[in-house]
Amino acid sequence: MPMPDLTACPTRTDVTAPTPNTLAYSLTLPSALTSPAIARALTRAALTAHGLAALVDPATQVVGELTGAACMFSATPEMYLSLRFREGDLRVIAYDSHPRHTHPRLAAACDARRRTALRLLACVARACEGDWGFGEAREPGGGTRMWATVPYGGGAAYGHR
Repeated sequence: MPMPDLTACPTRTDVTAPTPNTLAYSLTLPSALTSPAIARALTRAALTAHGLAALVDPATQVVGELTGAACMFSATPEMYLSLRFREGDLRVIAYDSHPRHTHPRLAAACDARRRTALRLLACVARACEGDWGFGEAREPGGGTRMWATVPYGGGAAYGHR
């Protein structure tokens, strides 16, 4: 049996510079007080690298609010964050492990507490002409999915009105 050529490593020649439409990052963070700062730093670097520096201010605020709430509500030592730029919108999603309550009064109280924790997020999303919300996670393992969208035009004008 002939031996394979071990000196020929595959190389990519189609690598291009990051663009807004290639912004797609997902990470798992500890449910710790330092995670929002780490997530904001990653967001700042990623947006700048992908030519979306105009969104840095609102995006870092959104990411900080979502990761802070996810860390606060998570019942496990980890939470998950996703950043995507699609169709002119920055989409930020955070997942925590806190399950949705089945008892209506508990669910209403927990939702009110989460809305209170996300007050500033709601203001930033509105100022950017974006949207936000939360609900049951669709992924295996359950938990809660919180999200916000920041349209490029509204986000670029954030703080300049």
